[in-house]
Formats: sequence, structure tokens, C-alpha cells
Amino acid sequence: MNFHVTGLNHTTAPVEVRERLAFTPEHLAGAMAGLRNAEGLLETMVLCTCNRVEITATTDDACDASNQIEAFLSGYHNVEREWLRPYLYHFNGADAIRHLFRVASSLDSMVVGEPQILGQLKTAYETARMAGTLSTTLDTIVTSAFRVAKRVRTETEIGQSAVSVSYAAVELARQIFGSLDHRKVLLIGAGKMSELAARHLSRAGASEITVTNRSPERALAMAAIFNARPVPYENFQSVLHSVDVVLTSSGAPHYILTRDNMKPVVHARKGRPMFLIDIAVPRNIEPAVNSLDGVFLYDIDDMQKVVASNMRVRQAEAEEAERIIAEEVARMTQRLQQRGAAPLIVGLQQQLEATRLAEMERMRAKLATLTPEQRELVDALTRGILNKVAHGPIAELRRLSALPEGADGLEALRRAFRLDGNSTK
Repeated sequence: MNFHVTGLNHTTAPVEVRERLAFTPEHLAGAMAGLRNAEGLLETMVLCTCNRVEITATTDDACDASNQIEAFLSGYHNVEREWLRPYLYHFNGADAIRHLFRVASSLDSMVVGEPQILGQLKTAYETARMAGTLSTTLDTIVTSAFRVAKRVRTETEIGQSAVSVSYAAVELARQIFGSLDHRKVLLIGAGKMSELAARHLSRAGASEITVTNRSPERALAMAAIFNARPVPYENFQSVLHSVDVVLTSSGAPHYILTRDNMKPVVHARKGRPMFLIDIAVPRNIEPAVNSLDGVFLYDIDDMQKVVASNMRVRQAEAEEAERIIAEEVARMTQRLQQRGAAPLIVGLQQQLEATRLAEMERMRAKLATLTPEQRELVDALTRGILNKVAHGPIAELRRLSALPEGADGLEALRRAFRLDGNSTK
């Protein structure tokens, strides 16, 4: 039995290709059924996210997994194989295990350390389990990937530092206030960046979000998403004194908050700190605002510096994560090889016992004069001889099964003893 992964991701295929090869949730069950019928594929799982499409499979020894999965993808999505082939990668054996472990641990993600991929992989596993396309081997490897990902999260800090501008803003706000529980937020501008920041701020505990935008319709739409309070754009300065965090991403070509604007706001807050995040280009907030007591102003360049610094931290943590994965791949490979040797050991023992019994039967007439006690001694003697003969080959089978390169040796012993069943390769 072999373990195999074929797929494409953000590094091998542009978004228009990934979109074309994606499996929609409502059609995934049908895709799984089609995979189940592919010759030589024993177990399968489909992982589909915005950044990757992968098919993981165990196969019989005669199966060309790359060819089978490539043919399936081509036929299912109605694309030419020649067009598809350059975007695909293929992994077998230990390389496939390593790839799956890296995916689960977010080392193969667009943003190293992001947590979403593990949840997506668990959903793919559950879908395959419900579809009946998982059995012992693939189940063991995938659930081990979950354990490895947890170990990476526990033993490294790969996911601890913010690597997006919106999340970096939240982390800086936490440093200033200690906690964002019960803090009030004003979003000036209702674009994508503001929406992302609002999600992070809401999850971090912000109790009240107010949103304003030059287009009232957009402000109302975002307010509905986050149960926020919309404020007319021309009136937003009237609420500044009541908020703790202000994030600006307006498309205004000039400063919408100046030092003079903010002086009365600071006075009204009576020394309570205020965090201003200006991620607009051109900037929305006059830099001189930062000179006011109790005001902490960060612009887009400040945010990018935080993100760059944190990315360096994540890369350093990724090196430790790679060490953990290498250790876990070796452990899983050995486990699978030992499992593969078990049928050979049982087959050898059964073959030798069958030979012994056949010889005892052939000699039955000559042994007829023996007493029951003597026949029992002969039976014990022949069993003992065969056990001694089998000891060396069985010990070698177990030794080879513990070696990463032991598959060829296992195959040689299988052939030498003419053992039935599948080969080990």
C-alpha cells in the first residue's frame, strides 16, 4: 500500500486556475464517489480551500496514483490534462506524509502560522469519513497530522504574532489598554481593511463599534454585519470623545483629523488614553496629533513594520516546527512499515506450520506405533525446530520494518519465502 498526495496551491497555480479546479461543498459528495471508483485508489480525501485543492489517497501497489488523480481532476472539471499538468505537484510515501503534516501545521500556507487551515483539514477529514472513503491507514495518517499540528502550536510560537495589518492594529491596541473588553471603537471608512479590523476588534472584546463612511449605504451595510451603530459622515467628530479606538481608512485626499480637531477631544477625555490607527493612503490623520498627551497614533508604515518584524519571528519559529515535523514523519513512516511487516510475519509462520503439518501427515503411518506421549514429543520437537528456523527471518523482517529504506528488504524476503499477498512497495 502507498500513500500519495496530488494537488495545487497558491504557489503553483494562480487564483483563476484554483477557482476552476475547486470543489463546491454541494458537489463534494459526488466527487468523492467518483474518486472511490478510480482503479487502484483505496482511500481518499479531498481538501479544498481558497488557496489549495488537494487529493490525498492510499493506493494499491500497482496503482499509478499521479495518473489516476490527474485523470480524475481533468475529467471532473472538464479541462485538458496538458493544461492542468503544469500546476500540479505529486508526493509519495514519506514525502506525502511530510507535506500533509506541513499543511496541517500551517507551514505551507500563504501566511505561515495562520490557524484556519487546520479547521479546513478537519472538515475535509469529516467529509471523507461520512462518505466512507477513509479506512485504517488514511485515518491514522490524517489524525496524526492533527496531533502534529497541535504539537507545533504548543511547542513553538508560530501563531502568536500578528502578520496582517488589521490584526497588528488589534495587538497594538491590546498593548495600550491591556484588554479591549468594554472598549468603544470608531471606524472611519467602511472598506475591506476596516471590515477585517472590525472582525478582529469584535473578537478581542470591543463592546461597541460605531461606523461612518462618505457613502451612507456602505456604512449601513457594515453596521448590519457587526451590529454596529452608523453615524453620518459629517457628524463623526461629535462622537470622538466617547471612543477609545479610532481606525481610519477613508479615501479622503486630505487630513480629516488634525491636531486642532483633537485638542478638545483629548481635553474631554480627561486623561483617558486614545488609540488612533491610520491605515489610509493618503493619510487621514495629521502626524502632529501624536504629540498630544494620551494619544497614540500609528500609520500604515508603522503597521507594516510590526507585521514585518512578526513575520521574521514566525519564520524563526517555522524552523523549529520543521524539526518537529521531520521527527514525526520518521515516527509515522516507521509505524506504517512495521504495520506492513505484520502480514509477512503471520504469512511466514502460517506457511511453516502448514509445511510441518503436511510432513507429519505424510509420516503418519510410520508414526502409528508411537504412544500418545511419544507423538506429543515429536510434535513439540518439530514445532521447536521450525520456530528456530523462523526466528532469524522474523527478526530480520522486524528490523527492516523499522528502517526508512527497509521496503526493498521486506520485498526480497517476501519473494524468497514465496509469501502470498501484496508486495510491500
